[in-house]
Amino acid sequence: MVTKKDIFTMLEKADIKKNDKVTIHTSLKSIGEIENGADGLIDAFIEYLSDGLLLVPTHTWDEVYGNGAVYDVKKSVPCIGTLPKIAAFRKDGVRSLHPTHSITAFGKGAEAYVKGDEKCTTPAPVTSSLSRLYEENGKVLLIGVNHSSNTYLHAVDERLCIPNRISKKSYDITIYDYNGNKIYIPEFYGHYTEGADCCCSEFYPNYTKLFEATNAVTYTKLGNAKVYVCDAKKMTDVLKKVWSKTDHDLCIKDGMVPPDLYE
Repeated sequence: MVTKKDIFTMLEKADIKKNDKVTIHTSLKSIGEIENGADGLIDAFIEYLSDGLLLVPTHTWDEVYGNGAVYDVKKSVPCIGTLPKIAAFRKDGVRSLHPTHSITAFGKGAEAYVKGDEKCTTPAPVTSSLSRLYEENGKVLLIGVNHSSNTYLHAVDERLCIPNRISKKSYDITIYDYNGNKIYIPEFYGHYTEGADCCCSEFYPNYTKLFEATNAVTYTKLGNAKVYVCDAKKMTDVLKKVWSKTDHDLCIKDGMVPPDLYE
């Protein structure tokens, strides 16, 4: 069984500091049995990050889509797994008002960190909670999953203005905040990659060897799960350099991005 002590040990090996801002994507099944289940995992992270923030993605993009879509911060159920579904409705967390790519923050300054997400008109603009991991020197832990689950890379795409990532067609969304007040977004632009029959995130594992070679991502383990320890700023800066050199889209077809492209 994975205990709180095991989680602390993993975080120490990953060189996570007590004041870091850390977002996590997890496959609980890959980890194995956890003391007190998903809540126990969240509790351990919160306790360890005593001067930082735990940021759990609680995305709703599969249902909050198309004209007339509604995001209710108190009711809309995340579409990306068990841990997000639990994190979204915990009383000690603050869920952001981003209609499709919300996060729930735990820790000191959580409310201030997620403030303003209701103004986002794309999935991960530079003003979003997700994208601000860059300025905050944040970390992304992929626990039992790979870069196809690394939502932060969408924020990199938007920060670097990678073409063919945002739909040209918009739709309207109504957000209901914690007090039941309505916030109307007349034009929201979702993800879309012309020429790909799936989301471009399915090809983010193409970056794996590049991130390894540049030390933007290191590895450790939690229970039975491999843990990718991703440095948000390093990943962004590496991709900025690589995209400036390429003459084609690195995330439309299979194939690892060669590390020598970074040189």
